[in-house]
Amino acid sequence: MASEATPSDQKQSYTLIYAAFIAGLCSIIYELLIATTASYFLGDSVKYFSLTIGIYMAAMGVGSFLSQYIEGSLLKRFIIAELLLGFLGGISIPLLYFAYAFSNSFIYLYITLTVAIGFLIGLEIPFLTRLMERYNPLKFNIANILSFDYLGALIATTAFPFLLLPVLGVYQTSLLFGLVNMSIGFAVLLVFSDQLPSVARRLKKVTLLFTTLLLAMMLFSGLALTEWDRQLYSDRVIHSQQTPYQKIVMTKHKEDIRLFIDGNLQFSSIDEHRYHESLVHVPLALYPKPVERVLLLGAGDGLAVRELLKHDTIKEIVLVDLDPAIIELARSNPYLKTLNQSSLTSSKVNTVQGDAFTYLKENVAPFDFIISDLPDPNNNALERLYTQQFYRLIEKNLAKDGLFITQATSPYFATEAFWSIVETIKSAPFRHVAPFHTDIPTFGNWGFVIASHLPLSLENRTMEIETRFLNKEILPALFIFGKDIQPTSPRVNRLDRPTLLDSYLKGWKSYSR
Repeated sequence: MASEATPSDQKQSYTLIYAAFIAGLCSIIYELLIATTASYFLGDSVKYFSLTIGIYMAAMGVGSFLSQYIEGSLLKRFIIAELLLGFLGGISIPLLYFAYAFSNSFIYLYITLTVAIGFLIGLEIPFLTRLMERYNPLKFNIANILSFDYLGALIATTAFPFLLLPVLGVYQTSLLFGLVNMSIGFAVLLVFSDQLPSVARRLKKVTLLFTTLLLAMMLFSGLALTEWDRQLYSDRVIHSQQTPYQKIVMTKHKEDIRLFIDGNLQFSSIDEHRYHESLVHVPLALYPKPVERVLLLGAGDGLAVRELLKHDTIKEIVLVDLDPAIIELARSNPYLKTLNQSSLTSSKVNTVQGDAFTYLKENVAPFDFIISDLPDPNNNALERLYTQQFYRLIEKNLAKDGLFITQATSPYFATEAFWSIVETIKSAPFRHVAPFHTDIPTFGNWGFVIASHLPLSLENRTMEIETRFLNKEILPALFIFGKDIQPTSPRVNRLDRPTLLDSYLKGWKSYSR
């Protein structure tokens, strides 16, 4: 039976429990940071979160297994492991950012960091359990260490999406938690210095060195991210903002204003009129009835609203966008206000912050015309907005014989994905589905899909509104597809059996916008 604990023993025991708590906190944060960064840059969040968790856990298992062979100077080895973990975990995201912008080694570095951090984390619990042997019986040590480790993990997983990501972003959060992890080294060295007479001084110097480097990187993170933006975007960055939902960047080169979300181009002011005129005016040219009430999903930049306001019959436009920062940017940024002609200030426009899927489930008042101007399905969160279930919700929210259109990526670069969207809309079901495409210089050949229960026809239709690109003579040509972009065997994309993301990524893998 263990002897009665002295005040010194209690202090040391509490310090090791603190180490377990911080270890649990930081280990989950590093895992979330690496998986989130990989999914930001490479898409397919399910794949990279699954890979990260799997590699991470396997590396932890290896670390835990090999810890049994580490004997002697256990306290020193634990401190060294924590210092390495804090520094490597802290700089992991800056390293991944650098690799993405300046080299082709991102995927290799991603795997290396995941393995190395997982291995070091795997050493923590065995080391702590063995260090606690002198203070309590094994059953109490295991209970205390694991409970505080799990508590740290709970706090980390709660804070990451609601506080850390929206306030600091992944880059600064990585550095911050490297510093938090480094506090283990400070605490253990302070309390156990008398047990490390020969190495305490050197370990303190290493701790101070790593801490200083992390603090310096944290201090200059703004400059580093600005330089990273310059490397990633060829033009001058005039706006950069990390929101709880995405990274928003605007660039300017001469008269060309471009908007990027998570690194993906949304529009160029040089030719955005081709896209937005096609999105709004082509379906209305086919539709035999005037529309009064319009639902716009996405398109918080106000450019589609600008085109809708050209139709006098439209009395109400409800714009639903997940990120209020986009809507605020469209209302306040002078470049964007000029482009959208201050369309979001119109009395006809009602903006709603929310998820498109959720809005469609809860809405009860039908719309004459629904426009889905959402980002490409380049991750799992967006893929669900191109599923059969989503299009059934669209059909449910339309007035009888209402009109629907969605942007549908490029039929040239992502042919299989484009025709999959067409097939999925047909299965919703809509009686009449009409795919078409438009050439947009900055995007290439771009696709759209129109759907309705009413017959869609260009006969006797005129183009009476003011346009820069469209006229009635060009309309029929938009519905003709060349032999090299014809459908093969398109699949229906369902929530329970998603297939679109794979075909989308496969189509775009050799082409970078």
